[in-house]
Amino acid sequence: MSNFRTLSGTSVIRYLKDKQEIAIIDVREEAPFAEGHPLFATNIPLSRLELEIFTRVPRLNTPVVVYDNGEALAEPAYQKLSGWGYSDVALLEGGLKGWEAAGGEIFHDVNSPSKAFGELVESVRHTPSLAAEEVKALLDARADVVVLDARRFDEYQTMSIPTGISVPGAELALRVKELAPAPSTQVIVNCAGRTRSLIGTQSLINAGIQNPVAALRNGTIGWTLAGQTLEHGQSRSFQPVSDETRLTAATSAHAVADRAGVKRATRDQLFTWQQDATRTTYLFDVRTPDEFTAGHFPGAFSAPGGQLVQETDHHAAVRGARVVLVDDDGVRANMTASWLAQMGWEVYVLEGVELSHFTESGDEKRRYPPVQSADVVTAESLATLLGEGGVAVFDLTTYQRYQKGHIPSAKWVLRTDLVSQVKALPQHQVIVLTCGSDRLARYAWQELAQQLPHKVVVLKGGNAAWRKAGLSEEAGSGDALSPLIDRYRRPYEGTDNPKEAMQAYLDWEFGLVAQLEKDGTHGFQVI
Repeated sequence: MSNFRTLSGTSVIRYLKDKQEIAIIDVREEAPFAEGHPLFATNIPLSRLELEIFTRVPRLNTPVVVYDNGEALAEPAYQKLSGWGYSDVALLEGGLKGWEAAGGEIFHDVNSPSKAFGELVESVRHTPSLAAEEVKALLDARADVVVLDARRFDEYQTMSIPTGISVPGAELALRVKELAPAPSTQVIVNCAGRTRSLIGTQSLINAGIQNPVAALRNGTIGWTLAGQTLEHGQSRSFQPVSDETRLTAATSAHAVADRAGVKRATRDQLFTWQQDATRTTYLFDVRTPDEFTAGHFPGAFSAPGGQLVQETDHHAAVRGARVVLVDDDGVRANMTASWLAQMGWEVYVLEGVELSHFTESGDEKRRYPPVQSADVVTAESLATLLGEGGVAVFDLTTYQRYQKGHIPSAKWVLRTDLVSQVKALPQHQVIVLTCGSDRLARYAWQELAQQLPHKVVVLKGGNAAWRKAGLSEEAGSGDALSPLIDRYRRPYEGTDNPKEAMQAYLDWEFGLVAQLEKDGTHGFQVI
């Protein structure tokens, strides 16, 4: 420990209260992270650090503090960050226990800042809601009511309220007029639990729509706990809106953003900020993923507005950073910015933008740490080797993806457990590493090649290449060599959660406002 610089929990709290930039990185896997962490900690597991760090903490002289809870993960993370050029790295003194000893509040679950903020909004604004039984009665009576689902489309498809239409959060203020054209139509906004229902409902109220609007109290969880039936596999979604609707919504959204203290930026200002080595600037495109892929502003990252508000800790890992939002309609960026400003972010909407400025297409341009050239094997060659024996395949992708389909006989393992698992194998075996593509496997190869005598190769193109070659896969639990902790199972997702877990999750959300009062670092203001 003496070779590592440390930062006390008291010092980190001071950074937060003074609104100075800092990235608090929990390098454990997501499940233990969800058991307890500081409010503004961001979860970047050591096992995937290379894939995410440059995107989520883009400025190398950002103050970065890393921690674990005694698992010996923080020290190697510190060494990696320093080796990649991060110049202001520290270990959190005493880890998670040190944070608590310094008076820091411990929050549970994931996306805690956004969920706590949503509860604060309801407590201040008394956001209207209807119980599941009341909504069911309206639907049964064929009342003039429209149900708008504010989650991602894939979540909506998994389970939805009967008649519900998929309208992810940032789309609500833009599209509600054409989905509920009569001012008397009751608009109901739902998500799986509470946050996106509350924020979506309050967005429409803030934007001044004439319709009565209410959240479905406790979302699909509340619906399920009331003994009612959900739909599955639905595809109802919004349609393009008229120019008149767009202009009216843009005027309202701009006024809401102004009330929240949102600032405006030109393209020249953005360019200057992006060259500034003293501040972190995030540029997020808050439109739909399809719109982003078709064309986006250079250097932007896709963060659909509703999800950005829901998962701010994931997208903007540096608390105190500058955030710039862009769209092509003046509605989605302004409405999203209005919420980020209330959550204590310095947030700007990029103005003077036209579709002709969206000159990049396809996926985001991401940076990664350097990696050595790895020894590789093609999918076809691996299939032959598997038939001959003497090969051990280790899959480093998420366990969720591994379950959906993996190379026959491949074993799932967390990267942080890989060395110990390979050491247990006979040295004559060929070790093959794979993942979704082959990027993470190449970083793991670099470590194994330096430490172990085994012959280690990477499957070129990873599991995607295996599938593209038309080779067979196995589905199911397979052979897991690590504890299943890489992902926290949300009580509000899927269709098979115990009712006790759902109720416990709601009880946790109900207590978040009181936790915020004890925390003292959040800086939230509700307009």
